[in-house]
Amino acid sequence: MILLVGAVGSGKRTFARGRLGVLADAVDDAVLGQGSAVARAQELVRDPATDLTRLADALAGRSVVMVDQVGCGVVPIDPDERAWRERAGRLSCELALRADTVVRLVCGCPQVIKGEL
Repeated sequence: MILLVGAVGSGKRTFARGRLGVLADAVDDAVLGQGSAVARAQELVRDPATDLTRLADALAGRSVVMVDQVGCGVVPIDPDERAWRERAGRLSCELALRADTVVRLVCGCPQVIKGEL
C-alpha cells in the first residue's frame, strides 16, 4: 500500500492521479465519501468504539490510501474534538506501519518518508 499524507489541498489527489495513475473517479470517491472505505474512515475514527487496528487492517488492503493530516493547528477546547484528533493521528501511525511507501505532500511536492516510489 502507498499512504499519501498531507494537509487538505496539499496535492494528494493530483499526485495520485498523475504520478500513481489512480483513476480520477476512484480518487474523488475516496475524497467525497461515495461509499469508499477511505471516506468512511473519518466517520469511524470519531467513534471511540472503533478498533483503530482493525480499521487500519481494512484500509491497508487498498493500493493507495490518502489521509488528511490533522492536529497541526490550534488545539480545540472541546474534549471530543481533541480526542478525535488524537485518534486520527493514531490511525495514521497504524497505516504508516502497514504501508510499503509513505509520501507526504506539501504544496504539491512529494517527499517520500518511507520506502520508495
